[in-house]
Amino acid sequence: MLDSIKLGLNHLLPKKWLTELAGWAAGKRAGWLTKAVIDIFVWFYRVDMSEAQKPDTASYRTFNDFFVRPLRDEARPIDADPNLLVLPADGAISQLGHIEGDTIFQAKGHYYSLEALLAGDRQMASQFRDGEFATIYLAPRDYHRVHMPCNGILREMIYVPGDLYSVNPLTARNIPNLFARNERVICYFDTEFGPMVQILVGATIVGSIETAWAGTITPPREGVIKRWSWPGAEAEGAVVLLKGQEMGRFKLGSTVINLFAPGRIKLAESLEAETKTRLGQPMAMALARTDAETVLHHQ
Repeated sequence: MLDSIKLGLNHLLPKKWLTELAGWAAGKRAGWLTKAVIDIFVWFYRVDMSEAQKPDTASYRTFNDFFVRPLRDEARPIDADPNLLVLPADGAISQLGHIEGDTIFQAKGHYYSLEALLAGDRQMASQFRDGEFATIYLAPRDYHRVHMPCNGILREMIYVPGDLYSVNPLTARNIPNLFARNERVICYFDTEFGPMVQILVGATIVGSIETAWAGTITPPREGVIKRWSWPGAEAEGAVVLLKGQEMGRFKLGSTVINLFAPGRIKLAESLEAETKTRLGQPMAMALARTDAETVLHHQ
C-alpha cells in the first residue's frame, strides 16, 4: 500500500515546481534554521559527518553547501592500478552488466534503449551496442560529488530535458524507461579504454546538476536539448580529467550511468545489484586500450 502511494505521488505531484522550490530553498542562508535543517537531515539519514572536511554542521552557510560537502583527502583512496577503472561515486548498484544490442536492463521486467538514453544520437549509441553498463543510485545520505572512473578527454556534453521522477529502487522497478525519460546530462569521453559515457540523471528535488568544467548545467530548465563539444587533448581549450578527479555533482541525490564500448572492459565480479559502492574502489578491469593512452599519460 505504501509503495502504491509513493508511486502515485510520483505521477501526481508537480515535480518541476517542487524541484525548483527545493533548489531555491536549499540555496538560502538562514542561519540557525539552516543548521537545524542540516542537523535533522544528518540524524534522519544517518550521514557520517566524520568523513567530511568540515564535520561541524554550523560551518555550512546553506543546505546546498552541506549537500555537496567535500570529504577528507584520505576518505576515498583511489585504486592506482592503471588496468583498473574505479567506481565514480558512493551509492549502490542499481543494475550493471552487458548491453544486449541496443537494450539496457533497468529492473525486473523493464528495459530501455541506448538510443533513447542518448537523446536519439544514433552515432553515439552505435559505439556502445553490445558493450557494458553500470547504474549507480546515490541515496540522500551519500557523498554527492561524482568522479572519473579513468583518465578521460571530454569531447561532448548534451543536456537533455525530461521528467523529474524519483530514481530510487522503487521507481526503477515500476516506471518504464525511467532513465531515458528523466532530465540528464550526458558526458562523452575519449579514454584509454575506448569511448566512455558518464551520465548524470536528474530527479525530483534535484535542484541542480553541475560539471567541473562548465558549472551549473541545470537550472534553468528551458525544455530544449543543448550540446557542447571540445577538441582533442593536444588542442587549446581541451578538457582532460584524470582518474579519481571530480567531474560533477548533484545538489540533492540522483543516479550516475556509465556506458563502455564492447570488448574494452570487464566489470568487477564483486559488483551486483544492490552492492554498496565507494568512490575509488574497483569497478572494472581493462581488456583493451586505445591510442588515447599515450595522450593521457603525457598530461
